[in-house]
Amino acid sequence: MVSFFYQEIARQEGRLGGFLWFWFQSVLMGFSLLNRYLKNAFSQVNRLLSGTLYVGAMHSEVSPWYALEGKIGRLKTFRFIQRESAIVGTSSTAALAVPDNSIDYIFTDPPFGSNIIYSDLSLLWEAWLGLSTNTAQESVVHRRKKTNAFTLEQYTAIMTTCFQEMHRVLKPGRWITVEFHNSKNSVWNSIQEALLHAGFVVADVRTLDKQVGTFKQVTTAGAVKQDLVISAYKPSNELEERFSLSAGSIEGMWGFVRTHLKQLPVLVSSDGKGEIVAERQDYLLFDRMVAFHVQRGISVPMSAAEFYSGLRQYFPEREGMFFLPEQVAQYDKKRLDVSELVQLELFVSDESTAIQWLKRQLAKKPQTFSEIQPQFMKEIAGWEKREKRLELLEILTQNFVCYDGEGEVPGPIHSYLSSNHKELRNLPKDSPELVAKAKNRWYVPDPKKEADLERVRHRALMKEFTEYREAKGKLKVVRSEALRAGFKECWQNHEYSTIVQMAKRVQEEIIQEDPALLMYYDNALMRTEG
Repeated sequence: MVSFFYQEIARQEGRLGGFLWFWFQSVLMGFSLLNRYLKNAFSQVNRLLSGTLYVGAMHSEVSPWYALEGKIGRLKTFRFIQRESAIVGTSSTAALAVPDNSIDYIFTDPPFGSNIIYSDLSLLWEAWLGLSTNTAQESVVHRRKKTNAFTLEQYTAIMTTCFQEMHRVLKPGRWITVEFHNSKNSVWNSIQEALLHAGFVVADVRTLDKQVGTFKQVTTAGAVKQDLVISAYKPSNELEERFSLSAGSIEGMWGFVRTHLKQLPVLVSSDGKGEIVAERQDYLLFDRMVAFHVQRGISVPMSAAEFYSGLRQYFPEREGMFFLPEQVAQYDKKRLDVSELVQLELFVSDESTAIQWLKRQLAKKPQTFSEIQPQFMKEIAGWEKREKRLELLEILTQNFVCYDGEGEVPGPIHSYLSSNHKELRNLPKDSPELVAKAKNRWYVPDPKKEADLERVRHRALMKEFTEYREAKGKLKVVRSEALRAGFKECWQNHEYSTIVQMAKRVQEEIIQEDPALLMYYDNALMRTEG
């Protein structure tokens, strides 16, 4: 009967607008008349589609007073507002009416790239209100638009502007938390790049399990089930002033590392198990240091191998993590309270992740080529198609050391063999039995030999980068490590146009999905355009 009534109104009006207007008025009248019945007649728990901006496949009508009054009563935020003075406003984050350095903490949940097209989902409400979204300023990646189509670069630019405003209003030394949800590496990297461009320093990245999934997460097999949470801080005035006085020097670099280590968690534990704090590992500390310099237009004063050697010289190491001297006692005390340390799972998709995987395996057990090869072949099933695939022997030769049986058995191999083979314990390092067991095993080099290896590896990477520069046309398959080495060299030599030109000759996804390449490209692009 109700359906017939609406159809008759639509027929008489002769246009969709009349139908929508009468339907809207009828709904309001129904809410007013049936509110008490809907509110008291039965339970309405779990009848809302939380976090859903469309009409779901399964739904039921809910009293608006239940949704409004019940939610306000349960939300701690509104309870606080009822007791304390607070300001709630709506405005564009790209232009905040807030004084500089006045906010203690920021939590933000930005638009998720191309996951949700907010303007498309608002068409019905905009028709009622007589308004329309300014899609030119909408921070989403929208591939279906005929005009004003937003690319990932434009999305990154808008998010950078927003984060710059947040950086402006946040007090120095204070923190920002960014909750983000996307299955694409390119969009994930763009958010991190926007944060770095704005001046923030990333200190922690972890997953957030909200326990209760949305309708799409529950029903769609490919949907991402957890959010990612980035914790970053605005450098203090003291750090910025000290760095500006010694920018580009080794002293300024170690000053940043000390300040950064002070900001990182000492130990993260859950259910009696501890987690390896990834940000305290040498390669991520190096990445943060490089990013801090590049974002400020400063040359990086040290190579990776020299940096790793300096880390071990100046900072205490525990289980692959580095600490300030005053943090070690605190870590050792907390470590006693956890049964084990859980290493984050690592997926091999390119040369860089393959090197990290090999480091983990060889640090635990120095192995021969025949022992490591079957494991390696199993791990590289997810290797990116556009990434040049290297042979295991080439990766081993450029990054690790093989004991050839000459001289004493190296320390890492001796330590492993004496711990796992009773018959080899207490033997001298040049014992024939020990040498025979250790021969042809690959192991992680000590920092002194690592520097020599890196020089050999750097020459090989730069040779390949030169071949890319001299080749003509688009490059479909490349070695990302060679691009990283070449971009870094060009940055040090102020060859910004070369970085931009090379970035345009490779597939866009290669740049967008690699944080280091994206960082060099974006900064070089700003300098060439400037």
